[in-house]
Amino acid sequence: MGELKSGPLKGIRVLDLADPEGLYCTKLLADLGADVIRIEPPGGDPARKIGPFYKDESHREKSLYWFHYNTSKRSITLNLQTIDGKELFKRLSLKADIIVETFAPGVMDDMGVGWKKLSRANPRLILASITRFGQKGPWKQCEASDLVGVAVGGLLSTCGWPDRFPEKIGGSQAYHMASVQAAVGILMALYQRVKTQEGRHIDISMHASIPVSLMVSVPIYEKTGEIRKRDGDRHTDPANGIFPCKDGYIDFRLRIQRWDDFVHWLDTDGMAGELKDDKWKDPWFRQRPKNLQKIDEMFSEFLMRHTKKELYEDGQKRGFEIAPVNTVREVAENAQLRARDYFVPVEHPELDTTLEYLGPPYRLSLTPWKISTRAPLIGEHNREIYENELGLDRQEITTLVQAGVI
Repeated sequence: MGELKSGPLKGIRVLDLADPEGLYCTKLLADLGADVIRIEPPGGDPARKIGPFYKDESHREKSLYWFHYNTSKRSITLNLQTIDGKELFKRLSLKADIIVETFAPGVMDDMGVGWKKLSRANPRLILASITRFGQKGPWKQCEASDLVGVAVGGLLSTCGWPDRFPEKIGGSQAYHMASVQAAVGILMALYQRVKTQEGRHIDISMHASIPVSLMVSVPIYEKTGEIRKRDGDRHTDPANGIFPCKDGYIDFRLRIQRWDDFVHWLDTDGMAGELKDDKWKDPWFRQRPKNLQKIDEMFSEFLMRHTKKELYEDGQKRGFEIAPVNTVREVAENAQLRARDYFVPVEHPELDTTLEYLGPPYRLSLTPWKISTRAPLIGEHNREIYENELGLDRQEITTLVQAGVI
């Protein structure tokens, strides 16, 4: 598979020791052309047990979660708790450019494969350590999930409505933020290595990856002592937020200077009513709570006459900031994404099928992003790497398998 790789990171080798908080990082590198070797314990990585599963068959080779996060990678099995396993890992690290790991601080040192030892043998090595709270500090050994990450990072406190409990946002946001920050750090370290010929140890904290999403909330608190409150999707101006319509919801943002256009839009259905009176042209008048509520109620009645598609197309023609709140099905069928060839077909010969995968948000003209293969099977590349690259013969491999090393 290595020789089939293309992309801007072609020729870069990555050893992938990441748990879920780092899997997206190594996927990004793999789909950009890096030769990412996923190192799994014998029997397969625990992430293979995460559903949903292909055709609802609970099987470690049919996890759709695993499929998504491990495209373009190779897989070997290796038990790093054994002496022979550690020695094999050291040999692999001599030819590696990058190692991505998510062990707790100090674990790799305790195993004898920490940064100091590996970098002495390979000075060009880049080690990216993604942890819950970073390599130092009073919380460095604390456990955390994705939900804990967005909670202690402050993001959760800003999500939801002021009169309700904080609401979790969808997806594994803390894991993804940590992975993206790790990928950025790795690319910077690769750039620096071009000039210095030296590797780096990158300390990525999932916890510290979250506050960047709070925008100006922290600076405002530091300067004024004001703590940002949850405000749902509402604003101090009318017709701003998420509203129901005939077949779902739309998101609409009415700017002050577009009031006349807004009234004209409602009047196309004969629903502008008293909003055509000159007194409503005053933005301060519109912001009075009773008046704001009245505008939103009239707007909601107008929206309930139309579908998301009708509102989006007509609203965009009129230059409004409007968008449908799409379901996953509507995202998968989205004409704009389809026009960009965003969805990528990937063959799964062992399943006798082809599945569609999400593509990249960016396009590189000369060195394009590409999913080169589907996610690997457990230890699919053991022989390719242990025999062809490390020079082990088949008897040695058999002995290591029997000993539980690979």
